[in-house]
Amino acid sequence: MASPEIIIFHGAGCDSVGAAKVEDEEGSPKCNNNNGGGGIIHVAHNGFNNSEYLQSINGSPSRPSSFRMIAFTFLNPRTAISTNVLRKVSPLSLLRVLSHYSCPGATATREEQQDTVALPSFDLREQVLVSLFHPCSTMRELSQIHALIIRSGFAQHVFVVGRLISFCAVSELGSMKHGNGVFEELNLPDAFIYNTMIRGFVRTGSDEEALTCFKTMRKDGKAADNFTFSFLLKLCGKLSMVELGKQVHCSLLKDGYEVHTFVRNTLIHMYAMFRHLAAARHLFDEMPVKDLVSWNALIDGLVHCMQYKEALRVFVKMQESGIVPDAATFVVVLSACAEFGELGFGQRIHSKISTCVLDEFISVSNSLIDMYSKCGAIDMAILVFQGMKERNTVSWNSMILGLAMHGCAREALHLFEEMRLREVDEPNGITFLGVLCACSHGGLVEEGKRYFHCMKRDYGIDPAVQHYGCMVDLLGRTGLLGEAYELIRSMPTGGML
Repeated sequence: MASPEIIIFHGAGCDSVGAAKVEDEEGSPKCNNNNGGGGIIHVAHNGFNNSEYLQSINGSPSRPSSFRMIAFTFLNPRTAISTNVLRKVSPLSLLRVLSHYSCPGATATREEQQDTVALPSFDLREQVLVSLFHPCSTMRELSQIHALIIRSGFAQHVFVVGRLISFCAVSELGSMKHGNGVFEELNLPDAFIYNTMIRGFVRTGSDEEALTCFKTMRKDGKAADNFTFSFLLKLCGKLSMVELGKQVHCSLLKDGYEVHTFVRNTLIHMYAMFRHLAAARHLFDEMPVKDLVSWNALIDGLVHCMQYKEALRVFVKMQESGIVPDAATFVVVLSACAEFGELGFGQRIHSKISTCVLDEFISVSNSLIDMYSKCGAIDMAILVFQGMKERNTVSWNSMILGLAMHGCAREALHLFEEMRLREVDEPNGITFLGVLCACSHGGLVEEGKRYFHCMKRDYGIDPAVQHYGCMVDLLGRTGLLGEAYELIRSMPTGGML
């Protein structure tokens, strides 16, 4: 299949397509600089020459389906680009067009005719480069865009490079290793890029790198803003860095950032992770306006501190205040119901979830399975699992563990084998914990030994102390105390920690 023909229109000359001259006397593509620099660049890839294409535009209302146009209707080079058009064009097509460029009015040779395009200004090139990120969805495409950025002379342009780093830091498909390499080549990164890097490091679990990046930011004289403080507070809460968290809190108080709602929400979350519920509750109560995230942060903090009854009470109060819960709210509240054994409350939540059509969220369904399993309603857990349109590893793990807890050993192993046969979701350490727990409760010694050894052999999962514990329990229950003792002796030192 031939590559699509790509026509780029720009400038005031776009008003009349038929009047725009795109060929010189020798047939080479040329930028028409009449009317203030406007013109048309023609890049042929399917055998149609320029004049034939122009005739097809003027003579027929329907254009060949193999053509693709990108219209840049600029009255001046600083006019904002139409990204709606660019979203319809693949990055690879634009990369081919932009891989060689020259100044307005430059004439390409016949050898360059297939790939040459004339761009009118630095500003337009910047806008085109930024627009390439909209349809970008893979690191392969991003690497090609990065190569074009370097070739175009934008490797030190913080706005363009910032978009590239954002993809690496925020997208699930991004690579922080690639983003960090780009960041280290920047001479003068701005506060936005520093914030993006800190956010990416926190998201990917590179906690030390996040702190180092913040220190470098301050050393370079870049002032922290509300986004910086928010990322740092999350990091402090995650790592239980109490003293650093308090220092960050003092800094943002001094700079006046505590008034920002999302900063206050992050403070609530951080102090809850520290198990300083009094501080978290004080911050929450003092808020003049509480949004959904504020309530979620407090409820999640209460559950984290095992204050399940209070978490459910706050959830009821949240609804009374007119705040509509979302999927994240229900996940946390169902966790409280599961740990507190509140089956009735959990069933009412399930009814509300079905009304809001939130049961299509995998995380919500997984929480329902866990809640019903821990509250003794394994039949309801099975119904939720069977009704799921999509599942992930957590879905299988929750159901396998639920069956194991209820003594349904054979059913749990059957479900695990079904998971393996589907080869969609990869088993992990928690999956095997459920399997070994099922074997222990069912007295299935041979099956337990087989699954214990296949963890490392088939999936490369090193047994943790919990897996050894299940095996020792299984061997002890069946009177194989000698084997249990030898298994304990064979445990690696790290497994005991």
